[in-house]
Amino acid sequence: MNTVARLLEYIDNSTSPYHTVKASAEILKANGFRELQLDDIWSFDYGAYFVKVYDTTLIAFYAGSDLRDSLRIASAHTDFPALRVKPNPIMSNKSYGQLNVEAYGGLILNTWLDRPLSMAGVVATRSDDPFHPELHYVDMARPLLTIPNLAIHMNRSINEGVALDKQLHMMPLFMMLDGAEPMTITSHEGAPVAKDDTTAVKADEWLQFLSEQVKRPVEDILSYELTLYPVEGGTTFGRYDEFISSPRIDNLTSCMACLEGIVATKSLIPPDGLRLIALFDNEEVGSRTKQGGASTLLMQILERIYMATGHTKEELYADIAGGFMISADVAHGYHPNYPEKNDVTNVPVLNKGLVLKVAASQSYAGDAWAMATVKDLCETNNIPYQIYVNRSNIPGGSTVGSISSAMLTMRTMDVGVPILAMHSARETMGANDQEALESLMRAFLR
Repeated sequence: MNTVARLLEYIDNSTSPYHTVKASAEILKANGFRELQLDDIWSFDYGAYFVKVYDTTLIAFYAGSDLRDSLRIASAHTDFPALRVKPNPIMSNKSYGQLNVEAYGGLILNTWLDRPLSMAGVVATRSDDPFHPELHYVDMARPLLTIPNLAIHMNRSINEGVALDKQLHMMPLFMMLDGAEPMTITSHEGAPVAKDDTTAVKADEWLQFLSEQVKRPVEDILSYELTLYPVEGGTTFGRYDEFISSPRIDNLTSCMACLEGIVATKSLIPPDGLRLIALFDNEEVGSRTKQGGASTLLMQILERIYMATGHTKEELYADIAGGFMISADVAHGYHPNYPEKNDVTNVPVLNKGLVLKVAASQSYAGDAWAMATVKDLCETNNIPYQIYVNRSNIPGGSTVGSISSAMLTMRTMDVGVPILAMHSARETMGANDQEALESLMRAFLR
């Protein structure tokens, strides 16, 4: 399968952070990586392993025979801006059944309007042990919802821009409530549950819907995390199919590149030293979570690898000081309709290669040494690259790179593919750029 087809298949399978980790783990297993459990005591030989962290973060590594030869890490993030379903979500409005949702990350709201939407994530049900509920992966994979726009006749100035209220204007249509029959459910103890108001009936509707998805009784459903996503998958377009339009380009392109790099590390010429990829969750909401890049997770994993292979913490700290990390996240490409938004001398264009991201504020990780290293890797391996710097009068975003490098005190460089419409429901990238990023990851991790 060529690079673009493989990327689009991966994105199509990664409809929530849970599904991103699931799809990533399947790729690793198919290439001989063995799974470790986070809550086990680790004891292993040198080789290829991965661990899922609370089901939405994944860390994979190849430990060479001489672990201390060199340490290289590549990181990305599994989450993306989206709408997520709140608890007790069904709302009734003149027989319209809507879902109460909230924004996750900095999504461009109006790009979610008038699209067929589905949902994916997990539903947690009761088990014999309250501390180990059963998680059911669900992906509805069909049109279930839409958020209708307001007709131009009711807002003649709509093309001058509309301020959308996240609570008032972003509630998707889910069903019609006319004729909905109260459902007979029982409590966990078997006693009937009274349904003497509309709210109970609507709650039953939602729980019954989830019950049908996971094939478990309504009374066993305890909680869920469900992400809405556009049903239409990714596609190429353009005179020569030179562009890609897809949801979740940010940042599944980087996850795919990290996976390709670590798989090549094991399959082609296994190196000495330690090669590791970290696919973090929660980058879009600040990374300060138990499985985010601002946690102690990465350092804990490194310590456990070193202890499992008979090395000391002092040796780890020395290797971190001499190690190198690449943080991969998408970059802003030059927009032909808004040229005034770009820096005046650094102009990354789609299909011209990956981007090295630079910021004096250190919102992107990097220094002269780190930049020189990645440039040399690119030039030695004939990998096209460009430079992105924020325009001086437009503050840009940030990535997990600076956070992770501060937690580890390791030299780091931020890179990524250039895209248009970042944080839109659908984003655009160049069809050639994924291969450039994957080539860098293969060269860097080998």
